[in-house]
Amino acid sequence: MKKFLHILVLLAAALTLTACGNLKNSDLANNAKTSNTKTKTYQTTDTGNNGYTVLLKNGHYVTSPIAGLTATGNDNSVDTREIERGLVQISKGVYSTNSYVFQEGQYISAATANDWLARKSKSNPSGLNPEQGEKKHYKPFYLEEILEQDYLTGSGSNYHIGGISIGLAMNSIDYYQKTTGGPEYQEQISRTAQTTAGQTAAEQIVMRLRQRKALKKIPITIGLFSKTSKDSLVGGTYFLSGTAAANSSKITKWKSISAQAEVLPTVGNKKAINSSDASSFNSFKESIQNYFPNISGVTAILRYENGKLSQENISITTQFYGYEQVQSFTRLVLSTAKKYLANDVPIEIKIGSVNDIQALVAKETGDSSYQVHIYGGE
Repeated sequence: MKKFLHILVLLAAALTLTACGNLKNSDLANNAKTSNTKTKTYQTTDTGNNGYTVLLKNGHYVTSPIAGLTATGNDNSVDTREIERGLVQISKGVYSTNSYVFQEGQYISAATANDWLARKSKSNPSGLNPEQGEKKHYKPFYLEEILEQDYLTGSGSNYHIGGISIGLAMNSIDYYQKTTGGPEYQEQISRTAQTTAGQTAAEQIVMRLRQRKALKKIPITIGLFSKTSKDSLVGGTYFLSGTAAANSSKITKWKSISAQAEVLPTVGNKKAINSSDASSFNSFKESIQNYFPNISGVTAILRYENGKLSQENISITTQFYGYEQVQSFTRLVLSTAKKYLANDVPIEIKIGSVNDIQALVAKETGDSSYQVHIYGGE
């Protein structure tokens, strides 16, 4: 249980990276200048279940200077998590978890990212969004966010950059005002337009990164992500990825990514992606609601890759606070999950009131056992 809780802490710090265990000290000369009088100390975490070892500096997780930057402020927290998680999954197909160490991106500065996310203009020729059009011919912001992830190779004190992954979050809807303080309008952006704008931006970014000495001879992977609407309960998905080989400034082949996500129960007459998965969730939901009638809501976010369920996250909102009630209900959720939910995918079930998380029932991989933690309990 202690190991499980430690994993949760690291997940909160590193979001989608699975990393846990003891720290390993190394004096790492990693693209950072060191003082003659004070040597910087680096550590790595032990790798977890099919995850990357994470690089720490002076015992601290290294964050990216461009995290959270957006072109227009169209920021959805569920998108943010999926942009990072999805890029890690793409990267695993290029940079082996056995050979590369992860670190949040350090090569693109905040100033550079802001210039790239802005519109192209005489004063900002590096802008990757189109020039401002006339009022009758509005040109939307296509590129909303840029995410950088660095993958390092080596051992001991000889780690160095081995590859970079860049996530480009493309708007599916651009929100704008014709006049300051005026009504908000929406511009729908097709997948074809997302693809064209995303691939064009990717080519420019690869060429610009190649101008840096440290990045001339490493692979550069680009993923194109489609953002959802501002009020969506489920995050967007990646739809294309490609890699510029070492010494190349061209992505010669783009790979389509088949990914879908949905919220259950569905609303209105919308059909579920997979009727069997929806039926299993409904059976789970009805079972726990029949046992404890004072349940405010049970919802799930299901993610699919290549048509197959890859992850299921369930949220249960309760209206009780008693210790024994939470204990009893958590045991019920565990047994019901084992009975009705898929056995071969990661599952996370959060139980909580409106204000607090009361318990967590989860399994990290398809073949692992459920772990249970009751907050404030045993």
